[in-house]
This record gives sequence, structure tokens and C-alpha cells, in this order.
Amino acid sequence: MKHLCTYLLAWIWIFGLAVTTAYGEDLRTGADRTEAYLPLLKGKRITLVVNQTSRIGETHLLDTLCALGIRPVQILAPEHGFRGTADAGETVRNGKDARTGVPIYSLYGKNKKPQPEQLQRTDWVVFDIQDVGARFYTYISTLYYVMQACAEQHKPLLLLDRPNPCDYIDGPVLKNGYKSFVGMFPIPVLHGCTIGELAGMMNGEGWLGNGLRCELTVVPVSGWQHGQPYSLPVKPSPNLPNDQAIALYPSLCPFEGTPVSVGRGTANPFQVVGSPVTRDFPYSFVPKPTAGSDKNPLQNGKTCYGLDLRQTTPPAGFSLEYVLRFYQAYRKAGQGDKFFSRSRFFDLLMGTDQVRLDILKGKDETGIRSAWQADLDKYRTLRKKYLLYPEPASSVSGQ
Repeated sequence: MKHLCTYLLAWIWIFGLAVTTAYGEDLRTGADRTEAYLPLLKGKRITLVVNQTSRIGETHLLDTLCALGIRPVQILAPEHGFRGTADAGETVRNGKDARTGVPIYSLYGKNKKPQPEQLQRTDWVVFDIQDVGARFYTYISTLYYVMQACAEQHKPLLLLDRPNPCDYIDGPVLKNGYKSFVGMFPIPVLHGCTIGELAGMMNGEGWLGNGLRCELTVVPVSGWQHGQPYSLPVKPSPNLPNDQAIALYPSLCPFEGTPVSVGRGTANPFQVVGSPVTRDFPYSFVPKPTAGSDKNPLQNGKTCYGLDLRQTTPPAGFSLEYVLRFYQAYRKAGQGDKFFSRSRFFDLLMGTDQVRLDILKGKDETGIRSAWQADLDKYRTLRKKYLLYPEPASSVSGQ
């Protein structure tokens, strides 16, 4: 009787979760649409690539599958870990899920790609992670390695799609020589795709390398279209706690290649920005070690002077406004030569050295942006081949 109740509760959770959108339709993520993929998984050995965003309503996908009699053999966890509590860049340790006992293996640190032995006892790999739409957000790099491993080991991949909350097409397109874990393939900073659409693009454009093609099944979102706003029900990583931080993230992340703090170690990461050097700005904050967010934040313990962006309307796309303002402030303080303190990392985030070099030449944003417009137009044409969702004529996705 206890097992029957658990089973019934699971189905109540699953089918009572539709979210009414502004368009009057019910939005259901790929994970919500269990009727589309449970028949594929019944009686199979499953590997989950998931984190804290992998939920059906309030219930984690792992717990839902276990309640329905599908017990995964293992979990592969990306940056920030299975429960999403590890710092950015922190090595995630292997272990076991306390609730189910399912083994957890890290896909961050030295082992970013599933190893052959990890996939030997797997029939299906299931990927369900919420992306935020920016090229340097590393979950899509994890997807790249998972697809590559699945192709090499001849394992099918089931991808449960989710909406893109930063659904714009903007920013420089990654150039040859700038491939890294914060940029694996030639797409702009804001790629305007869901993670399912990107998976199709990786397959179709041969980006997995060596002629590899992953056996891919995407369960699409229903009741959503490009340009439609989407508020994330679970924060995708410790330092993106709300919609404002997510919207500002693409334009503030380039500061990670400079001495300017983006609010890591405060209550408002990616919503405040400042530096000890820029004393003319009106707002100040002091980064401090924060459990579950940042144990050693940039400018730890120092007063940073800058901007409070919590009530600011975020850019409708990618903007260099903040980077340019702080570069000029550094120059005014006589420390312009110290602004690009991690110049290689700044270039990797941008996918090119053109942005940094143009800033050093004194170009304004219009002049800097002109250099990437042709590549951006080519990408827009490429992207159309892989779209899974309609685009309104007056789409806000940058077209």
C-alpha cells in the first residue's frame, strides 16, 4: 500500500505541474512531459546528467524516476555539483546521493568528460539541466563532452529541454584559437537557443569532432516560443539567485577577467559591481566568504565602489556599457594598465581578443560591435536550421 501511494503521488506531481504562460498556454518543460519519455526508459539502465535544476515541480527528477520504478545506475554532476552548492571553478567530489544511494560522479575538475567505463553499464544517458543562454555558462560545455562520449561509446542520449531565459542573439562569435571550457564552439555570447537546439546544432555542424554524431532524442518544451519570458523556478547556480542576476550575467561576466568584483561574496552577486580603485562611483560593498556561493571572493574584505544594479533594467542582449565605464574609471585613477589583469581569460570569455584590443584603442561600443556583425548575421542563418520552437515576427530574440 505504501508503494502504491508513492506511485500515485508521483503521478499527481507530474501531471499537476503545468505553468500558465502569458500566451494562455500551459508551459511544460521536457522533464514535465513524462508521457513522452518514460516508455523509453522502462526496464533500462539509466545514467542521469543532472543538477538542482532537474526538477518536475518541487521534486527532483531522480526522486520522481525512483518513485516510478526507474532507478538510475549513476548520476554525473556538472560544475557546482548535484545539489548546486559548489563554488564556480571548485572541484566537485564523487559520492552518493543521501536520499537514494545512487552513486554520483563529477563532470567537473579533471574529469569533464564521461569515461568509457562510466558508460559501459548504461542503456540511456538522460540530460536535464537548465541553461541560461550564455556561451560561457559551462553547462553547455558539459553537454558537449557528454554528447561526444555518447557518440564514442554508441550510447543514446535523451535530452529533456527547458526554455532559454536570456533568449537573445548578440555578442562576438567565438574564433579559432579561443576554445575552452567557457566556450567550446563558434556561437555568440548570447546564442538564442535552448539547450536542445544547441545539441542539434553540435550534431548537425560536426562540432563533436572526428565525424562523431550522437544518437540524440530531444523532448521539447510545450507551450513556449522564442522571445517568451521565462522565470527560472530554481536558481541555476549559487551566484545567479534571481531573474535580475540571470539577465545581467551575460554583460557582467566579462569582469571576471578584470579586478572588478561582480558581487561574489555578497548577498547580491551579478547585481552589484565595483572595485577598490573606482572611488568615484556612488555605491559600495565588501565581498566576504559566503558558504555555498564563494569561499574566496575577488577583492575579499576590501571596500568596492561601483554600481547597484538591482533595480536597473537589464540590457536587451549583450552590452559592453559596464565594462567600458569601469575601464574609463580605471584610466581616470591612473590604473588603466591594470584593468585587464587576466587578459587571456577575458579573451576566452569573449571568444576573441578583438574586444579587449578595441577597448585599449579607445573605441566606443558601436565601433567594437561593428567588428562582429557579419559573423553574427551568418550565425543567425545557421541557427534557423536547428530551431525547435516558433519565433514571432516581432521576436525579442535579436532577429
